[in-house]
Formats: sequence, structure tokens, C-alpha cells
Amino acid sequence: MTALVYGLLRRFRLTELSRRHDPRRVLALFNFINGGLSIGLLAAVAHVSASPFIFPSLGPTAFLLFYRPTAEVSSPRNALAGHLIGAAAGWLSLMLFGLLEAPPALQAGVSWPRVGAAALSLGGTSALMVLLRAAHPPAGATTLIVSLGLMPHLWQIPVLMAAVLLLLAQAFVLNRLAGIRYPFWHPDRTPPDT
Repeated sequence: MTALVYGLLRRFRLTELSRRHDPRRVLALFNFINGGLSIGLLAAVAHVSASPFIFPSLGPTAFLLFYRPTAEVSSPRNALAGHLIGAAAGWLSLMLFGLLEAPPALQAGVSWPRVGAAALSLGGTSALMVLLRAAHPPAGATTLIVSLGLMPHLWQIPVLMAAVLLLLAQAFVLNRLAGIRYPFWHPDRTPPDT
């Protein structure tokens, strides 16, 4: 069972739950509830604001934030930088291949310019995340979402980033409630006291 789930069970005096039930099932239930709540909250914000606060790559981001909260790829720095790099690379690829006004690939099919935009966006995203030490695998999906024309407008990037911030805020609160030292920005690289 992850430290997050155990910490929350301890915080709310529910540790008996983990002793009486299979820890993997408790973890699965926690992820079911938290994943549904986090994405449901973002979908509700999207509905109320009529803006794209929900997009597919938030699912794997949520999974990382709540299943492996202390991993470097789950840090706020990596999540924010990764998604920003992915969105920017996707949009720049659309611009370079003249696809800013083109219908999405799901509607119009995959043309040769779309092949180029998708390849360039993922290659650029991957390279920049490595160079900037900001690996966040779900950003690979974000760049494809943009370069395939599903979120092609420049105004959508700040909305996308706001959605990531909301998800990170939820991760921060839940992880800190569980007693996990979830970072404000980047994981502490100093070894713990022994």
C-alpha cells in the first residue's frame, strides 16, 4: 500500500481498514475514489466555465500524483514544466506545418503535415524534458493532443496549465494530509536523517 493511502488511513484513524482488508484492494479503492474525484472536479470546472479544463493526459498525471507522489516525475515542477513543454511544442508544430486552422486529425484524418507535426512535437517534447530535467511522461500525450488538433488554440494553453495547477493543489493537500512530504516545487534531494 502506498504511503499516501496509509497516511490518510492513519490520519483519519482508519488503519483497521488496512489490517482487515487486502492492502491492494484498499489502494485500488483509494485510487478509484481519488481519481474519480480529481477528474470529476476538473470536468465540473470545464462544464461551468465552458473551457477545456479536462483533457486526456490529466488521467495519467493524476495517477502519478496519487500513486507515486514522491517520485521526481510527480513533482509540481516536473508536472508543470512537462505539460507546458508539451503544449508549447504541440502548438509550435501546428504553426510550423500550417495546421493552426486545420480540422483535428480525428475529423479530417492524418495528413502528411499532421504526421510531421505529431513527430516533431513528441520529439521536441521528449528532448526538452530531458535537457531541462523535467521528465513527466503524460506530457507526451499533451503534445499529441495539441499537435493532432484537439486543442489547437493558443488561448487553450493557459487553461490547460490551470487544470494542471488544480490537480497539483489537490495532490499537495491530500499528500500533506497523509503526512507525506509532497514538495512545493521539486523533491528534496538531500538524504533523510538516519
